[in-house]
Amino acid sequence: MKEILQVADTVAREKNIDRDVVISAMEEAIQKAGRSKYGHDHDIRVEIDRKTGDIRLFHYREVVEAFDPENPELECKQILLKDAKKIKSDMALGEFVIDELPPLNFGRIAAQTAKQVISQKVREAERERMYIEYKDRIGEIVSGVIKRVEYGNITVDLGKGEAYMSRNDTLPREHFKNGDRVRAYIQDVRREPRGPQVFLSRTHNEFLSKLFKQEVPEIYDGVIEVKAVARDPGSRAKIAVISYDHSIDPVGACVGMRGSRVQAIVTELQGEKIDIIPWTENVASFVVSALAPAEITKVVMDEETHRLDVIVPNEQLSLAIGRRGQNVRLATQLSGWNIDIMTEAEESEKRQFEMNSRSGLFMKALDVDEVIAQLLVVEGFTCVEEIVETPNNELATIEGFDEDVATELKSRADDFIQSQAQEFEKRSQELGMDKGLKNISGLTHEMLIQLGENGIKTVNDLGDLAGDELQELLGKYTITETQANAIIMEARAGWFNDEATK
Repeated sequence: MKEILQVADTVAREKNIDRDVVISAMEEAIQKAGRSKYGHDHDIRVEIDRKTGDIRLFHYREVVEAFDPENPELECKQILLKDAKKIKSDMALGEFVIDELPPLNFGRIAAQTAKQVISQKVREAERERMYIEYKDRIGEIVSGVIKRVEYGNITVDLGKGEAYMSRNDTLPREHFKNGDRVRAYIQDVRREPRGPQVFLSRTHNEFLSKLFKQEVPEIYDGVIEVKAVARDPGSRAKIAVISYDHSIDPVGACVGMRGSRVQAIVTELQGEKIDIIPWTENVASFVVSALAPAEITKVVMDEETHRLDVIVPNEQLSLAIGRRGQNVRLATQLSGWNIDIMTEAEESEKRQFEMNSRSGLFMKALDVDEVIAQLLVVEGFTCVEEIVETPNNELATIEGFDEDVATELKSRADDFIQSQAQEFEKRSQELGMDKGLKNISGLTHEMLIQLGENGIKTVNDLGDLAGDELQELLGKYTITETQANAIIMEARAGWFNDEATK
């Protein structure tokens, strides 16, 4: 029986798995064949001697007090205590009577079954070895050879096993064929009952970051750090870098002598254009750099909504936005801020609209003239509630105001809020509006009434809207797209809670 050990050694060597795993698979295969011969209800076990290769079959029967009448199929695996004692006088309950069986004479079907079991067990062992090998290597770049291409989905031979790269994880202009070498980023490794376990990507942002780490020694050494990456895979990318050594220019180091370093990466990514941007904590300055080559006139930040209004000359608008919005989209991803690009004329229109609407609100609510209303707007007040919340001494510091003016303004503001609340309750009842709408953040009473008059009377009605629809109902400059989406998501929160409780 030495042949069986030679087969086990050969399989273990070829598949790079433990010899004992292969022999265990053989034992299970022979055991399955044995149960096919003697009956599947019998407890047949197999042992292969690791030194001689001898195969021994055993029939195990558990010693019991009595058979279970409800499970007669178990009788093949059991023996009564009184009968067991006839075989061996000191047998006890729970022990096993073990009978050795004659060697199997494998028929064609039994041999085929054994072969299938061995193949399955070897594949499982390969998969487990592959998982252990790569589970701690997520985030690395690996190189392999294309083994199969099916509908754009690629199987890559990594030498120690296979990995999978979906069509969506390859660059748009890439066309691979069997035998091609490919570099890719390990984006995930997970246990799967069948199919691939190692998942690769060439479109992942970190793939670009790791390529720079390979090409630029300063990044590998930690002197330069990649702070952010944004990609439109295969078309254009932006990467932000910072140097911790003031004598080293991070952009120049990444570009390399005559562009050699960045060009190597561009070639790897099939001509993907790469903008390298110096990182800075100053968001406005960073966004200006990220939107290059467009010239920026002014940047207006709103930290509360995490939004930037970027103003450009008319002739720079298309350049700042980029083809199909690519430039501003990548700059948004890179900075993490929502960016609105507008011309100087559009910005002037927006500011004028805000000035007129807010000053008009204050003139009506506080019964003051246009000069006082505009002073409040210039000081940054956006709603009547902010006036009530501001201490008298702060209001009194506004040019032309004193303590008496501040007290009077706060009193009028408080009266207006109370009257508006009463008016809102009356009008919302007339419209048949759901009281739950009042709990949605970011909506004033005026906005709610406006929605109610347009047929949005319940939280579900609000949740059914899209962000741009809500903006249209409330007015172009009343809320931003981000605020509109946040309001709608809050309205939809109940939907997910209902699903979770089902």
